[in-house]
Amino acid sequence: MTQGLEMRAVSKYYDAGSERITALDRVSFKVEPGEFVAVVGPSGSGKTTFLSIAGALLRPSEGEVLLNGKDISKLPDKELADIRLREIGFILQASNLVPYLNVMEQLLLVKRMAGKITEADKTFAARLLEELGLSGRVKNYPEELSGGERQRVAIARALMNDPSVILADEPTASLDTRRAHEVAALIAHVVKSHHKAAVMVTHDERLLSYCDKVYRMEDGRLSPAEPVPVA
Repeated sequence: MTQGLEMRAVSKYYDAGSERITALDRVSFKVEPGEFVAVVGPSGSGKTTFLSIAGALLRPSEGEVLLNGKDISKLPDKELADIRLREIGFILQASNLVPYLNVMEQLLLVKRMAGKITEADKTFAARLLEELGLSGRVKNYPEELSGGERQRVAIARALMNDPSVILADEPTASLDTRRAHEVAALIAHVVKSHHKAAVMVTHDERLLSYCDKVYRMEDGRLSPAEPVPVA
């Protein structure tokens, strides 16, 4: 069985009056465990639609979306919600941390949503925070953290349910250059060390050297970019 995330000839159409708009045009794509892939392209090129379909937030009009070999594109809403919770980790442009929860509670909230919190969950959360350099920030609240620290918490939270796939939507857009490089390098590290399939949508081409593959999206079509320069 193929592991990771795969799209096969995926298209997405929207009706605007008598006109049909093609947001994605027969996109085929694959990312395997341990791979960190970037998708770049101008605004309006289809990147958001692509990421929404990859994250089981939106259904394709045509084609298949396979997660670990299983076509999820036609599953009922309840099953898709469960897949989003258990199989996909999201890292967003804004860290989207809950303002009244401390760092440890941010991670444990993910386990609470999936069921109950166990001692093993607390141990795993503590190990993640230590790995990401946040062991001294466990009891701090979001307002007490730097932008880079908040994104590190978001990365840890994305790993909390041990998902198959990590999807990052402009994860460095709100950071200065140094912190952006730190976050991109950290995502690349956790992809390898935790053997996750990861996709990052970004405008920041300075960060592409951290990725194994780069694709360009334009007018709803996805194609391989030039080889990534070595960092």
